[in-house]
Amino acid sequence: MSKIKQTDLKYNMHSWSAQKKIDPLVITTAEGIYFTDEDGKRYADMSSQLVNVNLGHHNEALIAAIKEQADKLAFIGPSYATDVRSEAAKGIADLSGIPGAKVFFTNAGAESNENAIKLAKLYTGKWKILSMQRCYHGSTAGAGGLSGEPRHFANEPGDAGHVHFEGPYPYYAPAEVKFRSEDDVADYYLELLKRVVQTEGAHQIAAIFVESVVGSNGILIPPAKYMQGIRELCTENNIVMVCDEVMAGFYRTGKPFAFQHFDIQPDLVTFAKGCTCGYVQLGGVIMNKKIAHSFDMTPMQCGLTYSAHPMGCACTCAALREYKEKNIEENVNTVGSLLGSILESMKLRHKCVGEVRYIGLFSGVELVREPHVPLVPFGEDPEGIMSSIIGDLREAGFSTYSHESVIVIAPPLIITSNELREEMKKLDAELSKVDKMI
Repeated sequence: MSKIKQTDLKYNMHSWSAQKKIDPLVITTAEGIYFTDEDGKRYADMSSQLVNVNLGHHNEALIAAIKEQADKLAFIGPSYATDVRSEAAKGIADLSGIPGAKVFFTNAGAESNENAIKLAKLYTGKWKILSMQRCYHGSTAGAGGLSGEPRHFANEPGDAGHVHFEGPYPYYAPAEVKFRSEDDVADYYLELLKRVVQTEGAHQIAAIFVESVVGSNGILIPPAKYMQGIRELCTENNIVMVCDEVMAGFYRTGKPFAFQHFDIQPDLVTFAKGCTCGYVQLGGVIMNKKIAHSFDMTPMQCGLTYSAHPMGCACTCAALREYKEKNIEENVNTVGSLLGSILESMKLRHKCVGEVRYIGLFSGVELVREPHVPLVPFGEDPEGIMSSIIGDLREAGFSTYSHESVIVIAPPLIITSNELREEMKKLDAELSKVDKMI
């Protein structure tokens, strides 16, 4: 064991892990879609780390922007105006397409959702917050309460007023429910949501949170009619519609923000990850004109020491330029189309694949023992089956992660068609092993 790893295990606490059961790789360099460990082994980063390294590793423009800002003005408090704060906020507001949008900057996705909860309560004067089962919005107290999967258990009992509803996951709908179309899916799950709104009391509900595309919990892509139905429900009942774009934003799905696929405009949009591609911490909340102006004469009770950190904003400004100059939107749609065809081919060839879901370069492979029976039980993996599969892939030089029975495939948005074809061969080989196992 190297000295670096020894020191790491002695002094660092690793997230989501039993500390005596982990064996972290020591990473020394990274370039493009690849990173390299201390033994010189190279791995393709097929999850963009935590779906945040959108522009790949060692992007020179982002690094230069951070260095330049550090030399110029490394930090100044959030009450001051600076060039990069102004430019970053304008760039993100413009990218959203929401008329009159303004931005409140945070440090990460969980903080973005924490502040969106507060903004919705302040704006409406109401207190209940609805969010989906099988969603993830962060692990802090409020964001953890929003999250509708086992990672929120450690936050319980949490804040009062968090209520979960069942969102679209037609592959695991009750056997008695038959869908003939996407509209059927939308109608069914909208009815479930409307019943929750009715029983919880619309007059008490401040916000409905949705991941525009559910990320780690399966890459679940809602029908457009479903998202439009939520928009209508919120408008009719003075409920704030919040779209969490922490993972799906910044061209991951082939558009600047995923909500733009559904012909809607949310009231609040939370973001992080892709605005700086992980090079510096930054996140934020985009708010529409009506909510922003509600604080013209009333204090907005949100604040953070590092809000709109100059180096994070400088990195965001550079990232927004890189997305345009490198034609990332076009690449995502071109290579994403190839990814979709490869995944559909895998579904046909492998009996362990129940379903594949993809939009842009955001995809998931649902593994099953038999149709509609997940490979591992929800919230459990007592035999370590999924961790073994992910370990095999990593050994083959294909780095990603899984959640429940879903393997996430979300490479950096700069990936080429040839790189994608080469790396997906490794997943294909692993799925053949899983076929034999089941």
